[in-house]
Amino acid sequence: MILEKGRGATVTPLGEKLLWAEQRVAARLQPQMENLASELNIEIHKEMADLTPVLRLHASHGYAVALLPAFAKNFQLDLQYKSSHDALSALSRNACDLAGIHIPANIPTESVIERYSHHLKKQNNKDSYKIIRFITRQQGLMVAPLNPKSIRNINDLSKSGIKFINRHKDSGTRALLDQLLSDQNIMTNEIDGYQDEEFTHSAVAAYVAAGMADVGFGVKAAAKHFNLEFIEVASEHYLMICHERSLEQPALIHFLEQIRSAEFHNKVYQLAGYSAQKCGVIESLTDSLS
Repeated sequence: MILEKGRGATVTPLGEKLLWAEQRVAARLQPQMENLASELNIEIHKEMADLTPVLRLHASHGYAVALLPAFAKNFQLDLQYKSSHDALSALSRNACDLAGIHIPANIPTESVIERYSHHLKKQNNKDSYKIIRFITRQQGLMVAPLNPKSIRNINDLSKSGIKFINRHKDSGTRALLDQLLSDQNIMTNEIDGYQDEEFTHSAVAAYVAAGMADVGFGVKAAAKHFNLEFIEVASEHYLMICHERSLEQPALIHFLEQIRSAEFHNKVYQLAGYSAQKCGVIESLTDSLS
């Protein structure tokens, strides 16, 4: 801190860098800390005499998913943050009850679906799976206030002088970005920073807010949280897959009651760029992934 007479205290450049570093580290560690909290919570309740049913949810970290522990009423939520592929793999092994995945809206999804189908085909009968609609969210470019590099769309990522920060390769957001780049015939080696990765939307936004990159790709809620400008590129459906038989489990019944509630929907709509329009609707695998 620097103290100036009549002006109070200001943060030094080093102090500002340390503050941003703290925020980036916190954003990176948030999923791991929440995983640990969930594990500890479940272990504590295992020792209680009056046990409530447990729902095991494996899903990628996100703002709406992070709301769910507060809505675990009449059941225990064992929430583990995993990539969509790891979640589907766990579901196929019966290591979880629900697996979260992402499907782009209003753009071709064949390549994404093919990657997911690799896990689902391990079952003899694909109809044994059901889709539970969760939320729809806006994905786009996060840039500094006033957009100093005049970034307008995906094509600008390959321009000279533009520094990008990416999501990790197993994330649904990375899969969406790669498809968008492919659709525009943009080579990833043309993008400065494509190989630089962060593990959460918040970490990407913090990276841009700290001035370490000019642009990142992620959800609007993260951009708003870090006072960044947001350029919408695509909408994305966040879905959850379960075995059809699991729909009769008490924990999943209570889970559906909660995500269909007005209270939960209100919380979702408080997140910038999020919609709960079909939250809790059950569909067949074919209807959702076609």
